Amino acid sequence: MNEAKDIAQAGKLAVMQNVRGTMEFLQKYPPFNQMEGAHLAYLVENCRLRFYAAGESIIKPENGAVEHFYIVKQGRVVGERPQAARRDDGSTFEIASGECFPLAALLGERATRTEHLAGEDTFCLLLDKRAFVKLFTLSTAFRDFALRGVSGLLDQVNQQVQARAAETLGAQYSLETPLSELAVRQPVTCGPALPLREAVRLMHEQQVGSIVVVSPEQRPLGIFTLRDLRGLVADPTTDIGAELARPIADAMTQAPYHLGPQATAFDAAIAMTERHIAHVCLVADERLLGVVSERDLFSLQRVDLVHLARTIRHAGRVETLSALRSDIRQLVDRMLAHGASSTQITHLITLLNDHTVCRVIELALEALGDPGIAFTWLSFGSEGRREQTLHTDQDNGMLFEAADAVEAAEARRRLLPLAERINQDLARCGFSLCKGQIMAGNPQLCLSRAEWTRRFSSFVREATPENLLGSSIFFDLRAIWGPAEGCEQVRRQMLAEVADNSAFQRLMAENALRQRPPVGRFRDFVVARKGAEKDTLDLKAQGLTPFVDGARLLALAHGVEAVGTLERLRRLMELEVIDAQDGAAYIEAYHFIQLVRMQQHQQQARQNLPYGNRLDPDSLNHLDRRILRESFRQAQRLQTSLALRYQL
Repeated sequence: MNEAKDIAQAGKLAVMQNVRGTMEFLQKYPPFNQMEGAHLAYLVENCRLRFYAAGESIIKPENGAVEHFYIVKQGRVVGERPQAARRDDGSTFEIASGECFPLAALLGERATRTEHLAGEDTFCLLLDKRAFVKLFTLSTAFRDFALRGVSGLLDQVNQQVQARAAETLGAQYSLETPLSELAVRQPVTCGPALPLREAVRLMHEQQVGSIVVVSPEQRPLGIFTLRDLRGLVADPTTDIGAELARPIADAMTQAPYHLGPQATAFDAAIAMTERHIAHVCLVADERLLGVVSERDLFSLQRVDLVHLARTIRHAGRVETLSALRSDIRQLVDRMLAHGASSTQITHLITLLNDHTVCRVIELALEALGDPGIAFTWLSFGSEGRREQTLHTDQDNGMLFEAADAVEAAEARRRLLPLAERINQDLARCGFSLCKGQIMAGNPQLCLSRAEWTRRFSSFVREATPENLLGSSIFFDLRAIWGPAEGCEQVRRQMLAEVADNSAFQRLMAENALRQRPPVGRFRDFVVARKGAEKDTLDLKAQGLTPFVDGARLLALAHGVEAVGTLERLRRLMELEVIDAQDGAAYIEAYHFIQLVRMQQHQQQARQNLPYGNRLDPDSLNHLDRRILRESFRQAQRLQTSLALRYQL
């Protein structure tokens, strides 16, 4: 009797140890590390462990509706679509220890569309459908992961980053603070007929820097600020007495810039920087709700961007602009630390770079004199897409108007010395000279509007390898300085020609498939095997470029005028060219790869190392590594869809 009791006790102890060991294993991996202990215990207690020999099929479409939730405990599972098993186009993927499958099929109560095979001798934990449904109901963390997949993992990353920032500088720093939380004071307003003197007195009494002119329905008509008042007083030709007696409507800035109450502190800072303004109105349903000023942002330590942009725009020497590059790097460092998205940061960097370029042009004009030819400074590539990081070189050109070839040649002769000076001054400011000579100082890129149009047309008509490479750079163009109309005319003509040329689109698709994401069928990542790049992969070329090239192709093919990669993807989703769920996954994957890249650049800057895009994936923690692998898989999926769409 005692022997039987001892055996039972030993068995019970073994079960408890097995449960505890399995829980400790799962707690290393998301989403299980986010689940409550009781819910995780329920999962483990209802799982059974099963062995699969290398090559053995675990589940496949012919099995019918999926009946179990699988977690890889040891080994490796390979998934592949049966009809595409022999294609090296992203139709195969790998599931590693701590990962699970097949959520979409379980939630959809259907068969899996993918056969899952043991890539080697593998142990899986199996949770039957009944227990899965109960766990889905019990655990919010598990349910969120099941429904959102990699989106939920990205949230974990962002929460960790923001939590660390809150510990050091306080949660109030958040770039995502809604403006409704900043504009807590009732705005000072008046009607358009109020004399300016009375309006200034009201501003003084209320100790504010602006007064908003509103209609009887509280619709903002204009704004008058202390800066406007200083401008009046400083003008020696102004009769101050007469001006102060006039109605404020004569002196106000009409149609003041406004945002909705759910816009963020970052949105306000960007608006102030882009428009050189110090106040943003909050408006909902055409009614004024409040005003956010530079001072409001400053009180919460978010004004660095506005002040830095103003310093750049008023710099008196190129040397000053060069010195400000370190301030931009520090600002980006703080934004990364406070959980800013990669899109926000690339937007910020591009914006400050635009200000720098404009100021360099202005200083060059002051030094060399006006050439007497109106011109537009064009940017291409990542700057054209507003996707610059701190690691950037010059991709630029000049556009001007000319009646014929003779006039164009004369204009070019007069503009080239200025263009070369600007290129050299930008290099002094940290914008590396382009090794491929894609710069305005190159006579082939200082062209009239007609010459640019002909050049773009030749890219489409004569699809040589050089022209395909050129289209991947020049078709992402934007005007930075000077009249924008000529640039827009060139872009519209280019869109029409690409949309009407299916053969060129197919060649662009072939080009978009050249850079394969570094995800292997039999291992996590495909890395370089020798040389200085051994054990690394290229975040830009292998991770971001597939999204950039794919979004460009589909946008041009469907007449989408947006230039930024994420803007293009969103517009393609609206047009139903890309499935909404696929598009959302592409956007999240692009965000994450870009974020990893920028974090690497910041680390390289702190260590005084040259900027580079190659990463050793073993340097990442488990969560970041897993999301990076999933992000590369999304790039594979986009390439696969292009291959199917263009029958490649």
